[in-house]
Amino acid sequence: MCNMALTIDKSAIPGTVTLVDVQHVLNTRHLVQGDSDIVLIPTPSNDPDDPLNWSPRRKLLSTICVSTYRLFRRLLGAYPPSPKRRGYLSPFAMQFGKRLTYLLSLAGILAMTMWGPYAKTNGQWIARNVLSGFFTAPIEALPEISVTDVYFTHERGTYMGLYAFFLAGSNYFAPVICGFIAEYQGWRWVFYWPSIFIAFAMVFLFFFMEETNYAREQVEDPNVANVRVGTPHGSVSEDPEMTVPVSKEPSSQPEAGVVYTKKSYVKKLSLLGPKQPRNTMLRRLWQSLYYLSWPVIFYAGFSYGSYLVLFNILNGTASIILGGPPYNFGSSMVGLSYLACCVGVILGSLFTGRLSDWLTVKLARRNNGVMEAEHRLWPFAANLLLVPGSLLLWGVGAAHDVHWFGLIVAMCMLAFTNTSGITLSVNYMVDSYRELSGVAMVSIILVRNTMSFAIGYGITPWIDNLGYQNCFISAAFVGLACASMFLVMIKYGKSCRVRSREKYWNIVEENWEKGMGH
Repeated sequence: MCNMALTIDKSAIPGTVTLVDVQHVLNTRHLVQGDSDIVLIPTPSNDPDDPLNWSPRRKLLSTICVSTYRLFRRLLGAYPPSPKRRGYLSPFAMQFGKRLTYLLSLAGILAMTMWGPYAKTNGQWIARNVLSGFFTAPIEALPEISVTDVYFTHERGTYMGLYAFFLAGSNYFAPVICGFIAEYQGWRWVFYWPSIFIAFAMVFLFFFMEETNYAREQVEDPNVANVRVGTPHGSVSEDPEMTVPVSKEPSSQPEAGVVYTKKSYVKKLSLLGPKQPRNTMLRRLWQSLYYLSWPVIFYAGFSYGSYLVLFNILNGTASIILGGPPYNFGSSMVGLSYLACCVGVILGSLFTGRLSDWLTVKLARRNNGVMEAEHRLWPFAANLLLVPGSLLLWGVGAAHDVHWFGLIVAMCMLAFTNTSGITLSVNYMVDSYRELSGVAMVSIILVRNTMSFAIGYGITPWIDNLGYQNCFISAAFVGLACASMFLVMIKYGKSCRVRSREKYWNIVEENWEKGMGH
């Protein structure tokens, strides 16, 4: 782990970084191919086994493994998300290794899936669901952390969009195949087929997934990577009091003279991650609750949760609306209608993935090379129209017997907004508090699942008491209010980060001293 003394300038603003070296004067690592003025954030070490230094092929294989886990786990089926049971395996993964956690998760999921057709009592079924929730917990936070382990800030949006594609896409694709399986093969095969998929995923990950936990001995200088408050030198950003320090002096080289040997394939198969100097699981658990008091982190969880609620509203009403008059879809046709959602997921992942990266770099160039975390939020503007529009088309359209194709369009729009909510909310938090993002993801999941848990029990009484038209008119206004919150964060998000900078860097420093460097 990190044995060097860590000195941090606590006036640096977390989430405000020099992403583009406009004047080509920063003595730090830059992108080699393409735009050579883009600064690599976080700064990689010289170790070829540092995930940030992996070859494109090695990174692609890691992405395929994580995507395989997301896809096949979700095809297992959705369980009601408890606000507390999900996300707490993340501290275990940070302590003992993500590879081990993924494999244990799949082994537990396989056992619980096979149990499904043979659960004979209500108690057994409840116990199975509770255990299933525990073993499926890593999908709620761990893949996002794995993305940040491997990719740099300027490319993270693309791969977070890919994460959202598999996460949301598998949610919507599962009903497509499950409807046909249940109708033509019997309900037990709804469990048997996922068991086959999960067993395949477990074997694939065992042989091809690498550990991405890595503690860098060299800590990047926040004076280069971050913007400081009130320094008398540097390039001036949009705020005249916020200045970008320019470093022309070589940074310290604690890795000088270190000879690295690349891992063999056998070592890559190790189930345990890098050895930790002490057990910090309880500290990570406590921090995940403490971060709920930070406005930026709470907003990210609220934003993620509000867009997940859209999925729950759709999922909770699709069979009722499409299966009832005048549409009278069978179970297989209701499932097939979710292909519209899959199209929406593809469009949403492209819009908030690669486009988000392009827009972030463009806005940084316009801001003298300085990227603000709030730059990630601007694509949310599209949802100001799509969220209320899709809810009105879905609910009010159903109340007035609109043609079924109108409902299909609404499903596509809802899936688009759901996917964008996943990508942009997580990216904003990671860009704001990158050094603490692993634990902060658990905080986001707590907020998100609390909201999802509540709407799961509230949607049916809401419709019964108000009817489709009034229910979805009110839902449209609520959705518009939630979607508009990104404007509040664009205006006040940076001031929240400025106020949190001292406690943020204090925690970062304490974490490194306790061996929590990744």
